[in-house]
Amino acid sequence: MQVKNYIQSNKERFLEELFSLIRIPSVSAKHEYKQEMQLCAQRWAEVLISSGVDKACVMPAAGNPVVYAEKLIAPEAPTVLVYGHYDVMPPEPLELWKSNPFEPLVRDGRIWARGADDDKGQAMTQVKGFETALNLGLLRCNVKFIIEGEEEIGSPSLESFCRQHKELLKADVIVVSDTSMISREIPSLTTGLRGLAYWEVELTGPNRDLHSGHFGGAVANPIHTLCKLLAGMTDADGRITLPGFYDDVEDVSPAERAMIARIPFDEAGYKASIGVDELFGEKGYATLERNSCRPAFDICGIWGGYTGEGAKTILPSKAYAKVSCRLVPHQNHKKIEALFADHLSRIAPASVKVKVTALHGGQGYVCPIDLPAYKAAEKAMGIAFGTTPLAVRRGGSIPIISSFEEILGIKTVLMGFGLEQNAIHSPNESFPLDFFYKGIETVAGFYKEYR
Repeated sequence: MQVKNYIQSNKERFLEELFSLIRIPSVSAKHEYKQEMQLCAQRWAEVLISSGVDKACVMPAAGNPVVYAEKLIAPEAPTVLVYGHYDVMPPEPLELWKSNPFEPLVRDGRIWARGADDDKGQAMTQVKGFETALNLGLLRCNVKFIIEGEEEIGSPSLESFCRQHKELLKADVIVVSDTSMISREIPSLTTGLRGLAYWEVELTGPNRDLHSGHFGGAVANPIHTLCKLLAGMTDADGRITLPGFYDDVEDVSPAERAMIARIPFDEAGYKASIGVDELFGEKGYATLERNSCRPAFDICGIWGGYTGEGAKTILPSKAYAKVSCRLVPHQNHKKIEALFADHLSRIAPASVKVKVTALHGGQGYVCPIDLPAYKAAEKAMGIAFGTTPLAVRRGGSIPIISSFEEILGIKTVLMGFGLEQNAIHSPNESFPLDFFYKGIETVAGFYKEYR
C-alpha cells in the first residue's frame, strides 16, 4: 500500500516529467533533429538526478550521446543495469495524427504522443519505480542506467560504447521496459526475442530499360526473375528453402509448447483485426509459435520499372527488393546473411546479375525463467496487475539485447508494459495511464523483491 500511496501522491509530477521529455522531438532517423537529441539526453540526466541517483551524465558516443547514471547502495550488493532509449520514430504521416505528436495530452485515459510508450513512457516507469523504491527504503541493490539515442536506427554506436565502458557497465542483470504484454487482461513477461537478418537485393538484366515491343519475349525481365527467385524461398508448407537455414534452429521444448498453447488466442478476432480470411505459416506449428519461436522469411518491399501515372511500355533494366528473416536463438545472423547471398547468386540465371547487400541484423535472445531477477519481476508484476504474468516469447527483435549478453556477459529481464493497441511507430501512439502507474508500481515491487 505504501508504494501505491507514494505513486498517488506524486502522479501528476511523474506525468509532467514524462511530458517534458516527450515535448523534445528526439527523432534519430533525421539529421535535422541532432540538436534535439542532445537536449533530450540532457533532460534525461536532469530527471535521473531529481529521481535520486548519485550521479548522471551525458556521455559522448560515435553517434548520439548516451545517458549514464548510477545509485550505489553497497559494494557487496547486486547491481541492476536498466536500459532504455530516448530516440523516437519519425511522426509522419502528420495528417493522420489527431493531435500534435510532440505535445502530449491525456484523452480517454491514455497519453497520446510520439514516445508515449516507445520508449519514453516505458523508460519513465523504470526511473520512477526506482525513485519510489529508493524513497520508501525498499532498494537493496545498486542501480545503473544507460539510456541511448539510436535504438530506432539499430543502435549502431552502442556496441562500441559498451565495449569501451565495459567496467562502468558491470552488473549482475539488465532490466528493460521496451516490450509489450499479451493484452490488458493478461499481463506477461517476454522471455524470448527473435533475431533478424535484413538485405537489399538488386538484379540487373539489360544495360538499360528496353522497349517492351522490340525486346519483350527475347530478353529476360529482371522483375520476373526476382519474383521467381524470392517466391521460391519458401515452399507450400511455409518452410524456408535456403539450404542450411535450419541447421542451428533450436526446437522449443514440449513443455514450452504446452505453455504457449495455454495462452488465450482468438483466431477469428486475430484475422478480423488484420483483415484476412485465412492464416498461413509453417506446417505443424500454431500461430503463436509461428510468430514468436519459429523463423520467418518476408519480402518487405519490391520494386522496379515504371510505376508512374499512365503507361510506359518498357522491359526494365533493374529490379529491387528488401528482404528479411526473423531468426530464432542459436541462428547466427551473419551466417544466415552469407547463406542467403551465396544461394541467390548461385540459383540466379545467367540472364541477370545479382547484388545482395546486408543492411541490418542481430541475434535472438532467450531469458531463463529461473533467474532471481525474473522471479522478482514475476512476483512484482503479479501484485501490481492482480494475476501472475505469463512467460511468452515475442516475434520482434531488439538486437542490442544479445549484444549485451555477448559483451557484458549477463542476462536481460524484459519487463515491458506496452500493448498492441498503443500503436508504437504509427500515428496516434498512446499509453494507458493506468499501465504507466502500474508499471511504476511493478518496478518498485521488483526492487523490493530482488536481492
